[in-house]
Amino acid sequence: MKAIIITQPGGPEVLQPTERPQPTPAAGEVLIKVHAAGVNRPDISQRKGHYPPPVWTVQDIPGLEVAGEVVALGDHVSRWHIGDKVCALVTGGGYAEYCTAPEGQCLPLPDGLNMIEAASLPETFFTVWSNVFDRAHLQPSETLLIHGGSSGIGVAAIQMATALGSKVYATAGSDDKCRFCVQLGAGAAINYKTQNFKQEIARLTNGQGVDVILDMVGGDYTPDNLASLAPEGRLVMINTMKGSKVNVDLSPVMQKRLTITGSTLRPRDTAFKSAVARKLETHIWPLIASRQIKPIIYKTFPAEKAGMAHTLMESSEHIGKIILTFH
Repeated sequence: MKAIIITQPGGPEVLQPTERPQPTPAAGEVLIKVHAAGVNRPDISQRKGHYPPPVWTVQDIPGLEVAGEVVALGDHVSRWHIGDKVCALVTGGGYAEYCTAPEGQCLPLPDGLNMIEAASLPETFFTVWSNVFDRAHLQPSETLLIHGGSSGIGVAAIQMATALGSKVYATAGSDDKCRFCVQLGAGAAINYKTQNFKQEIARLTNGQGVDVILDMVGGDYTPDNLASLAPEGRLVMINTMKGSKVNVDLSPVMQKRLTITGSTLRPRDTAFKSAVARKLETHIWPLIASRQIKPIIYKTFPAEKAGMAHTLMESSEHIGKIILTFH
């Protein structure tokens, strides 16, 4: 099979096509003929050598989400059949013509979606559900602030939270991106390059603050995040793009009874990810089928142009998802 590998840690040019043996599904796994694979920030971190994959997964083929057709079954697979069209969250190996996935981490294509749209869903939707709804327990009556509202994570979170009845605010890096966030359902969007989000959140909430913040920035955002939370608020961290070390006054945590939490998805076991998959299928997949939630695809690239896809993602010019296609 054709696969895109990381030849050595480095820039986008280290992503190179090569030939690899087609994988064989283990017990409880399916083999997927990949039509499309999503590009995500962790892929870039892995390419640079900062995010090594777990020892049990493929080491030099990145890719955390795919959509395609089931072409082989491991032992004890009960739900899926050869010919089924699925999208799947995987631990690695997605940038290839064939990829194995645990059966519980596969989901049916939502009605009306094509393979490219379906490939944009798993990594971001699993991440948002497990952090915003399972960890931070966002409720329909509550408010959510999303940093990076125009990112793949952001466009998923805005739509999911809005569809489930919460009020959403977002930050983004341009006026165009802010307008797009509002079109997706955000009550307001803040241009972090020209506005101070702490001041804007205080203004928008009449000084009350928001109930939950989804943060992929870290660093010097942290004090303003704590200041922007309402009493009993929850800050949930999924990345630290501005650094993981921060000097912060913890008094607001005690005064407002705040919770600081966070998680990384990739190292979690199959049972955890399968449980998230079932929640998405129950609560979110019907909303995608009815088009209350829509995949946002910015650009697609042939798989052999994966380096160009990474260059685009690192530029942060995109709104929504970047997808690789296999023919």
